[in-house]
Amino acid sequence: MRNTFLACAGVVLTAAALAACGSSADGNDPEAAGAKRPAASGPAAPGPSTTAATEPATPPSEEPEASRESAPAATAEGPKTPADEITPATGTFTRKQKEYLKDRVPKGMDPAAVLQTGQETCDKLRYLVKADRDTAVGAIVTGEIPDAKDAVAGLCTQHQDLVDEAAYGYPDGKHSGKNLRPGVYRSASPTTDCSWRIERAGGKELASGASGTGKSRKITIPGSAVTFTSTGCYAWLPEGGEG
Repeated sequence: MRNTFLACAGVVLTAAALAACGSSADGNDPEAAGAKRPAASGPAAPGPSTTAATEPATPPSEEPEASRESAPAATAEGPKTPADEITPATGTFTRKQKEYLKDRVPKGMDPAAVLQTGQETCDKLRYLVKADRDTAVGAIVTGEIPDAKDAVAGLCTQHQDLVDEAAYGYPDGKHSGKNLRPGVYRSASPTTDCSWRIERAGGKELASGASGTGKSRKITIPGSAVTFTSTGCYAWLPEGGEG
């Protein structure tokens, strides 16, 4: 991971042991009760304006408890376990957990391990958003939390606003065509070697800039832009929630 804080949070959270769950009522938060799991599976126009914003907040002192290896991701291809056959070794799954697991558990895989990966994603988001919301959204934009959309929809819907905003953001790279939307954007957790360039048709530069401070910057992508390229800025998030 490129961002120091995000890397630390990732190590801490993916290493956290999740409490074994018994049967209980539904809940949006990953701490809502669920099935018990094996302990072994651990958890400016026409160019940009460059108004400096505040630095990301200091991470909270609260950290997950014991460290273990992360549970395996349920990405295996092949047949999936039918929904009516998805049961935990002990305890029961809540309705929301069952909905999340539907068509997600490969044949022969412990459904509790699949559930744990989703709950770990929710825990990462919960921890990151307490420290710095932009970092949390940026991690979704860049794909550092790749299964956020599904995990949030099924297990921690209170973070749906993060996923919705991330859908309008840009990670580092080159963006053009229908994927380019006019608007004002801010960089999330940029490095001290952040640079960007905005071009119109024919490759003519509309605006460009760089920042060596590591602080967030704001840019405007005009309607005439056809290409936007970013390097070392991590992610760009829309001002006002949507670009």
